[in-house]
Amino acid sequence: MVDFLADNNPCGQAILRIVSRGNAIIAELLRLSEFIPSVFRLRDKAEQQKYGDIICDFSYFKGPDDYEGKLDSKSELQDLDEEFRENHIEILTRFYLAFESVHKYVFDLSRFLEDLNEGVYIQQTLETVLLNEDGKQLLCEALYLYGVMLLVIDHKIEGEVRERMLVSYYRYSAARSSSDSNLDDICKLLRSTGYSSQPGSKRPPNYPESYFQRVPINKTFISMVVGRLRSDDIYNQVSAYPLPEHRSTALGTQAALLYVILYFEPSTLHTQQAKMREIVDKYFPDNWVISIYMGITVNLIEAWEPYKAAKMALHYTLEQSNIKEQAGRYGTNVDCLRQQVQQFLKEGFLREEYVLDHIPKLLNCLRDCNVTIRWLMLHTADFVYDPNNKRLRQIKDQVLNDSKYSPKTLFQLLLDSAQFEFVLKEMFKQMLSEKQVKWESYQKEGSERMTELAEVFSGVKPLTRVEKNENLQAWFREISKQISSLNYDDSTAAGRKTVQLIQALEEVQEFHQLETNLQICQFLADTRRFLHQMIRTINIKEEVLITMQIIGDLSYAWQLIDSYTSIMQEGIRASPSMVTKLKATFLKLASALDLPLMRINQANSPDLLSVSQYYSGELVAYVRKVLQIIPESMFRSLAKIIKLQTHNVMEVPTRLDKDKLKDYAQLDARYEVAKFTHAISIFTEGILMMKTTLVGIIKVDPKQLLEDGIRKELVRKVALALHKGLTFNPKAKTSELMPKLKEMAATMDGFYRSFEYIQDYVSIYGLKIWQEEVSRIINYNVEQECNNFLRTKILDWQSMYQSTHIPIPKFQQADGSTFIGRLCGEILRITDPKMTCYIEQINTWYDMKTHQEVTNKQLFSEIQNSLGTFGLNGLDRLLCFMIVKELQIFLNMLHRSVLRDRAVMDTIKPFQNQLTPIEGIVANSSKVYSSTVAKTQKIWSYYLDSILKVGQMQILRQQIANELSYSCKFDSKHLAAALENLNQALLADVEAHYQDPTLPYPKDNNTLLYEITAYMEAAGIHNPLSKIYITTRRLPYFPVVNFLFLISQLPKVQYVKNQGMVCKKNTDPIDWPPLVVGLVTLLKQFHSRYTEHFLALIGQFVRSTVEQSTTSQKIPEMPADAVAALMFLENYVHYTKLPRKVVEAHVPSFIFDEFRTIL
Repeated sequence: MVDFLADNNPCGQAILRIVSRGNAIIAELLRLSEFIPSVFRLRDKAEQQKYGDIICDFSYFKGPDDYEGKLDSKSELQDLDEEFRENHIEILTRFYLAFESVHKYVFDLSRFLEDLNEGVYIQQTLETVLLNEDGKQLLCEALYLYGVMLLVIDHKIEGEVRERMLVSYYRYSAARSSSDSNLDDICKLLRSTGYSSQPGSKRPPNYPESYFQRVPINKTFISMVVGRLRSDDIYNQVSAYPLPEHRSTALGTQAALLYVILYFEPSTLHTQQAKMREIVDKYFPDNWVISIYMGITVNLIEAWEPYKAAKMALHYTLEQSNIKEQAGRYGTNVDCLRQQVQQFLKEGFLREEYVLDHIPKLLNCLRDCNVTIRWLMLHTADFVYDPNNKRLRQIKDQVLNDSKYSPKTLFQLLLDSAQFEFVLKEMFKQMLSEKQVKWESYQKEGSERMTELAEVFSGVKPLTRVEKNENLQAWFREISKQISSLNYDDSTAAGRKTVQLIQALEEVQEFHQLETNLQICQFLADTRRFLHQMIRTINIKEEVLITMQIIGDLSYAWQLIDSYTSIMQEGIRASPSMVTKLKATFLKLASALDLPLMRINQANSPDLLSVSQYYSGELVAYVRKVLQIIPESMFRSLAKIIKLQTHNVMEVPTRLDKDKLKDYAQLDARYEVAKFTHAISIFTEGILMMKTTLVGIIKVDPKQLLEDGIRKELVRKVALALHKGLTFNPKAKTSELMPKLKEMAATMDGFYRSFEYIQDYVSIYGLKIWQEEVSRIINYNVEQECNNFLRTKILDWQSMYQSTHIPIPKFQQADGSTFIGRLCGEILRITDPKMTCYIEQINTWYDMKTHQEVTNKQLFSEIQNSLGTFGLNGLDRLLCFMIVKELQIFLNMLHRSVLRDRAVMDTIKPFQNQLTPIEGIVANSSKVYSSTVAKTQKIWSYYLDSILKVGQMQILRQQIANELSYSCKFDSKHLAAALENLNQALLADVEAHYQDPTLPYPKDNNTLLYEITAYMEAAGIHNPLSKIYITTRRLPYFPVVNFLFLISQLPKVQYVKNQGMVCKKNTDPIDWPPLVVGLVTLLKQFHSRYTEHFLALIGQFVRSTVEQSTTSQKIPEMPADAVAALMFLENYVHYTKLPRKVVEAHVPSFIFDEFRTIL
C-alpha cells in the first residue's frame, strides 16, 4: 500500500493540507488578537459617545435601513463614519479573512469526510484511514484544531468585539459582502457566545458544546475518532516513557485532543459514566490540569463541573489521599533530581565513554526531571485556579503544602535539566556525525594490532623471547582479516561478530599462556578495547535523540513560563553569568514550535515561514523581556554614577597646586564611581556570554539584544522625562515655559553625558544611539499629534517610528495630547496676537496691557538645548499642519459666511462696480469705503481670528528657521554650505529647463527635490512665507473681500515712531505683524493675479483717501488710514521680497515721498 503521506496519495495529501492550514489559522488568530483596535471594545465613555452611533453589534441586521438612515441624516456622523472606514478597513479585512478561513476550514473538513464516504478516494474509507497510523493522527488533529480555533477566538477576541468588527466589515466593503454568500454563515458561527475571559465571569449555559455544534459535523466520524483516542496510543509515545507512573505524561498530547473533541460529543460527558471512567483512568489518574495548545491550560475540575459523568469520573483523581500522594511524590523528587543533575553537570563528568555506557540511566534522569517539572508547573500555576471558587482554592493550597512547592527550587531544576539536556544533545549530535569515522578508525587500529602480532609470531619481527609459532601467526592473521571484514552498514551482524572476536581474544590469552608476556597482553587488551569501542560506537542511534526530543517537550509552559520571569531576572541581577544557563531553557522552550510547524512542514505549505516567524518572534520577545533586567540594572548604576559625577566628584583643573592634590583625589567618591562602572561592565559580560543562538528561525545576537535593551530603557526614561517635564499650567500668572525648558535641558544633558560615559564600557556607539532614539521619540510624538489633523490616521503598527522591540511608550493625558503638542500649545498661548504685541526688529513679544516682555528669540535656543534639532523640526512640522487646518477652516468660513451669503454678496457686487476702473479714483471715497465696511462688519471678527492665527504661526516658523539655520551654520558649517550650493545649483537647472525645455529636469519618479526639501527644512534654509500649504480653486471677489477686511482693521491701529504700527485700544486688541504675515500667507495660496488686484485696490484706496483729504483740508495732512495702508504695502514688500516697483505701480512716488517724511 502507498505511504499515506506520499505525494501520490490524494487522500493523505488532502487531509494533511487541511491540518496544516488549521495550524496556520490558529497562528494568524493569535497574531491578530494583539491588533484588535481598542475602539471596538467601546470601553470608556468618550469612545462610546464618539463612535457609539457608527459601531454596532448584530442588532444592526434587525434593521440596517433604519440604522443607515440615522447616519445619513447627520453630515458629521457621515464624515466620522467615512474617516473610521479609511482608518480601519485594512485591519478589518484581515480579521474578516481570518474568520472566513475558520468557516472554510470546517467546510473543507466536512467536504473531505463526504468524499471519503462516497468513495472519491479509491480504496480509502473512514475505517481504513483510521487504521493507518498517520491517517488516524491527522483525522483526530483535524477535528481537534477546529475546536481549538473556536476556543482561541472566544478567548482572545470577545463576542461583542467580533460582532462589531463583522458588522463594520459588512458595511464598509459592500462588494465583498454582496458577492460572498458565506458572510451569513460566518456571522452565525462567530456570533457572541456570552463567554468572557475576564476572571470571575460566569460560564454561559451549554458552553462550549452549543458553540461547537453551530456547524454540524458527521456524528459517525466524531464517535470513531473518540473511540480511537480512547483505545490507541496514536502517537506511539508510551515507548519513550517505559515507566507506568509516567503514562499520563506520555499521553499528554492525546489527552489534549480528547478533551477538545469530547465537546463535539457532549452526551459522553453528561451520561456515559463507564466511558468517562475509562478515559480518566487512562489519561487523568494523577493530573487534572492540562495544556491544550501552545500553553493554553485548562483545569478539568472547573471545565467538567457541569457534566455529571465527567465530574463523577474525576472524583477518584481528586480524592485527598491521591492529591497528597502525587504532590508529595513530585515534591520530594525535586531535591533528589537537582542533586543528581548537578552531579552530571560537574566539569568533566559527562565524558564520551561514560555517556555511551550509561544511556538508559541518563535518559531516566531526564524523564524524571521533565515529568516532575511538568506536573508541578501545571498544578501550581495561579491562573488555572479561579480564586472565587472555594474548592479550587482548597485543592491548590493542598498541592502547594504537600509538595512543599518553592518556585525558585523548581525553576532551578528546570534550568539545570535544560542545561543537562542541551549538553547531552550536543554530545550525541557530535557523536552521530563522527560515528562512522570513529568506528572505521577503531576497526583499522584493531586490525593492524592483529597483523603486527601475527608478524611477531613469524619470528622475523624482533620482540624479546617470542618463539616462532605458525599456528598463532595464521590465527592472528585470520582475526585481522575478520576485523577488517566487519561491515559498518550491517550493524547487527557486525555487533554479534565483534562480541565473538572479543571472546576469542580472551580465550587465546588463556589457552596459549600468552599472559606471561606483558607486551602481547598489552596488544590483546588494546585490540579488545578497540573492539569494545566499536560496539559502543555502533550503538549510538538517532533514536536516543528522538526520545530526548519527546521527553524534553516544554510546549505546555509556553504561557506558564512568564510567571517565572521575576525569578529569572532576580537570578540575572545577582549573577549575570546565569544567562548562559537561561540560553538552554530558551532553546528548550523553542522545541514547542515543533507542534504547530510539523504538519505545515510535511505539507510543504507556504505558511511555514509566517507561522514559524510568529512563534519565534513571540519567543524572542520573551527572551528580550527577561534580559531587559540587564539594561535596567545598568541604568540604575548609571544614575548613581551621574549623581556622583555631578554633585561629588570635582573637575580637576589643568593646573593644580601640589598641596591641593589630596582634596581633588576624592578617593572614596572615585572608588564608588569605579565600583558602579565595574558592575555595568559585568552585566554586559553576562549577556555577551550567551553567544549567537538560533531561537526558532530567528537568529539572536546577544550584542544586538544588549543594544536593543539599552535603547529600550533609554527610550522609556527619555519619553517619561519629556512627558513629565513638559506639562504646563495654562492658568499660571507667569508662564512656566522657560523654567521648564531649562530644567528639561539639564535632564537631557544628564542622560546624554551618562550615555557618553557608558559607551566604552559596554562597547556601543553612544552618540549614534542617542540621536536615533531621541529623534524617534520626538518624530513619533509629532506624528501622533499630527494625526489630529489627518483624516487617515497613522496607527501604531503603521508608524515608521514605532517598533515592537523598542516601543515608544504612550502616556494617557486627559486631552490626549503629547509633550510636543503641549509645548506648541503653550508657545501659541503666550504669543497670542490678541494678548501680545510682536516687535520684529528685536524678535520679542510684549504684553499689550502691562508692556512687560513675555518672551523672545531665546525661547527657540532653549528648545534647541532641550529637544535638539529634532524638537525644533518637529515643532515646525506641527505648526505646518496647524496652518493647513486653519486655512481649511478659513476657506470653509469664507464660503459659508461670505460667498454664499446673499446679503453680503449684495453689498460686495455694487462695491466692486464702484471701484472700477481700478486705475481711477473713487469719488466720495470715505463714504463708499466706510458704508461698505459697516454693512459687512459681522464677518470680520472670524476673518481676523483666522488671519492672526496663521500669521502668528508663520512668525513662529520663521523664528524656528532662523534658530535652525544659525545652529546648522555653527555646528555643521560644511553641511550648511553644501545644502545651499546644491539648492542654488538645482534652482539654476530648473530655471534653465523652463527657458529651454530640451535641458534636463528631474523626472516624476525622481525623489531628489522631495528629499532635499527635508534636508533644507531641517537646516532652516527655507522661507515659510513662500510655502504653498493648500490647493485652492478660483474664488470670485476674493481680492475685494480681503481688501475690505484690511481697511476694516486699519482704524484699530496707529503709527508710533519708535515701535511701528501698534494697537490703538486694548479693548479691541490686534497685532500688526501677524495681520500682515497672515494676509501674505493667505494670498500666497492663490494665483498671483489675485495679489496684483489686491495691491491695486490698496493703491486706489491710498490715492482716493489722499485726494479727498487734500480737497477737504486747507493744510493737507496725510490721513491715518492712508499711512496705515502705505505701511501695509511697505511691510508686504518686505515680507514677500517683491521688487518695490510692484507697489509703486499703484501709488504715485510723491505720496511715498510724503509718507517717508512721516516715518
